[in-house]
Amino acid sequence: MKKIFLLAVVVSGLAFGQTKNVTTSDVHWWGYKVAKSEASSHDGTIKVKSGQMTMKGNQLVGGTFVLDMTSINATDLSGEYQQKLNGHLKNGDFFEVEKFPTATFKITSVKKNNDKVYNSLITGNLTVKGKTNSISFPATVSHDKGVISLVSNKFSFDRQKFDVAYKSTMKDVFVKDDIDMLVKVTAK
Repeated sequence: MKKIFLLAVVVSGLAFGQTKNVTTSDVHWWGYKVAKSEASSHDGTIKVKSGQMTMKGNQLVGGTFVLDMTSINATDLSGEYQQKLNGHLKNGDFFEVEKFPTATFKITSVKKNNDKVYNSLITGNLTVKGKTNSISFPATVSHDKGVISLVSNKFSFDRQKFDVAYKSTMKDVFVKDDIDMLVKVTAK
């Protein structure tokens, strides 16, 4: 009797709680600096180290993604300037990747969005530098032939909530609190 019940639970888990492993991703970020006389920005990428999405039928119901913070890379610069900015982002001024080599995002809810372009509102817990806060963003989620795709709209989060609290020593220069991100993830 116990074996039949366990088998029924396993079979129902396969039918209603499929897990799809992340196969490709593109996480893009934008950070903004504002000086007294000019505004500038930098942008780049962060690699997804691992992840999975959980499906119930054809609907996304959960998932977890691990970001490799050691891979943070400014793509708007090259050469020596790129190396300097990458080092600056990885050290204690920003993400402290030696101490915090990964960040995670765990989906806590997926709701139908009434937006004509983005069909879902994804909410989850983002953990950066050991600090966890809830964030939400609109995304298009599609499922076709065993492949699920999640493409977000560009969204912002406040870096100060995660102790990414760079303070410039230069007078009249500061970094905006909001970091923008755009996430594209595909899983099989």
